[in-house]
Amino acid sequence: MEIKNTVSKEVFDPLDMNNYRIEKLPKRTKSKLEKALAIIGIPLSVAAFFVFGYLMEFDFLKNIDYETLTTGAKKVYDKAGAELFSRNNHLMLGIFMAAIVLWITEAIPNYLTSLILIISLVLTGVLPEKQAYAQLGHPVMWLNIMSFVLASMLVATGVAKRFALWFILRFGKNAGSIFISFIIINLILSAFISATTAKAAILLPIFMVIAAIYGARGGENKNNFGRSIVLQNLLNINIGAGAFVTGSGANLLAAALIGGAVGQTIFFADWMTAMFPVMVGLMFIGYILAMKVYFPLSKEERLPQIEGGMDRLRMEYQKLGKVNVLEIKSVVIFVLILGFWATDKLHGISATAVAFVGAIVALLPRIGVVKWNDVDIPWHLMLFSAGAYALGTGFEATDLPAISVNAFFDHLNITSNTPFWLLYVLLTGVMTFSALLFQSKTMRTMIFVPIAIGVAGRFGYDVISLALPVAFMIEHVYVLPFNSKPAALLYETDQYTYADTFKYGITMMVIAWFFIIIAGQTWFRVLEITPNGLF
Repeated sequence: MEIKNTVSKEVFDPLDMNNYRIEKLPKRTKSKLEKALAIIGIPLSVAAFFVFGYLMEFDFLKNIDYETLTTGAKKVYDKAGAELFSRNNHLMLGIFMAAIVLWITEAIPNYLTSLILIISLVLTGVLPEKQAYAQLGHPVMWLNIMSFVLASMLVATGVAKRFALWFILRFGKNAGSIFISFIIINLILSAFISATTAKAAILLPIFMVIAAIYGARGGENKNNFGRSIVLQNLLNINIGAGAFVTGSGANLLAAALIGGAVGQTIFFADWMTAMFPVMVGLMFIGYILAMKVYFPLSKEERLPQIEGGMDRLRMEYQKLGKVNVLEIKSVVIFVLILGFWATDKLHGISATAVAFVGAIVALLPRIGVVKWNDVDIPWHLMLFSAGAYALGTGFEATDLPAISVNAFFDHLNITSNTPFWLLYVLLTGVMTFSALLFQSKTMRTMIFVPIAIGVAGRFGYDVISLALPVAFMIEHVYVLPFNSKPAALLYETDQYTYADTFKYGITMMVIAWFFIIIAGQTWFRVLEITPNGLF
């Protein structure tokens, strides 16, 4: 008798949270357009570098008025060095354009683009080696590292999972209340976790299991419940971060740039008071648009498709057992960190320093909560951020943003009598919609916040009145998959298409812009961020 070897295939369990860990997500097949962009990305970026860096000559980069330059630019500029300064400006522009092409086309990994960017700044002489390499030591980089230590503490002890599961089981009684529960969960986690990618990693397995319960399996089995729960979480993960200055490293960087320009600190309490109500309003508008306009649920989609699905979540919650000492320690550490962040006006200790102390306590032997081997720091993201910071340092050294701004306004013959409201609408709009092209919040911050500071100085307006509202728009990075790391991560779930994320995201982006304009004329006036009588 012939014996046939049979290989038993492991059956995919849609309710097993381990199937939705980041490393287990299936790699999505690229579309024809994405494959074409990846192929032409490298030669196109090389061409962009040589065209903008060497072949094209821009008069506004050559004929520079010494008096209009910032201190950083004056260090390398004098009458004899005008030609060198002009060449550095063109090289900086070439490096910037090449990096943009590589980041958008994703021809190579984004961290590799950052490494190429850093060494290009060195080899072209735009930045000295010490400045170019020093960006890994930037205070915001350290905040990101310490935040990942603290986020790992939440994951390792199970606190974040316990809280999210408890909240869903307690308040997620039906499809509608589940979505509202995730709004609240995102807001609370945003106050504690300074990395949107870490929040996405924590919440992804939970909302993917819920999607499966309601019949959303992705791929050929897409439905409006799956589209809605993933895209709403993508929106809320990002704009939840915008409610707090510690919500992301880019927010803190913007606060540091503005604070340095005006000689005062942008405190945690100031940012939260201004933006928390705005972001909560946007989250609920996003909920209404998804549920009523773009992804309305049919009667079938409002009912669980897998019998006993919520019981599986309850089992996951019960597996965590009783709250233990390590979880209590984690909660205490985070409450103390949040307390110090919220009272920074009183003690003046920076958010980075507070996170630093919290991470040290969390890692202390016997006393702490987490071991170093349990800490998950995505160094490829750190290298990516370092490249963005190096790009910003190159802009500061060459003064390219300020020179470009002045040339732009001079070309349009815009005078010093330009109304404040026109500049406000223009700058916040540029910052908002620039997210469609850029992959890095840090890079957008490095480019557009200094531009806002320069415009305020040129037209004689208070720096905070223009630069801070521009900074408030940093986190609107949810329209296309390459616009942010959470967007790229959640697109891999294959629960929605490019068209789905674009139509929902662009609508929310436009609404967010209108919100910031209305807030500028109302709420921000009350807080004395924007001046009275200039609208």
